Amino acid sequence: MIKCSRRMFLLGTATTFAGAYAAACGSSPSAEIAATEIPIGSAKIVDGVIFTQLKEGEFKAYSQTCPHQGNPITKIDGMTATCTAHNTSYNLSDGSVISGPGRDPLEEYEVKQDGSNVTTA
Repeated sequence: MIKCSRRMFLLGTATTFAGAYAAACGSSPSAEIAATEIPIGSAKIVDGVIFTQLKEGEFKAYSQTCPHQGNPITKIDGMTATCTAHNTSYNLSDGSVISGPGRDPLEEYEVKQDGSNVTTA
């Protein structure tokens, strides 16, 4: 049987925690879409990111992952995004919860417009 000293146990635990923390707190996903593909007053989902265009030329981006239980948000209706797993709906103008069991807002990403494309920073 292999013995594990207290020092080795603590070192292994700290290393595992640091790796998990770095993975969970990494940068936002990189996604890109042509500005013309995002309807004004609505949204499009691209590579795990919900891109919205509130009014002409005003863009926001949110995580496609529902903060309630981590399911993907798959339904967009105008400026409302709905996680169909538990029917939590979000307002895409600010990411806030409209209805359903979810309580936390959508995670917002920084957006850059580079010519005719919109990207997450």
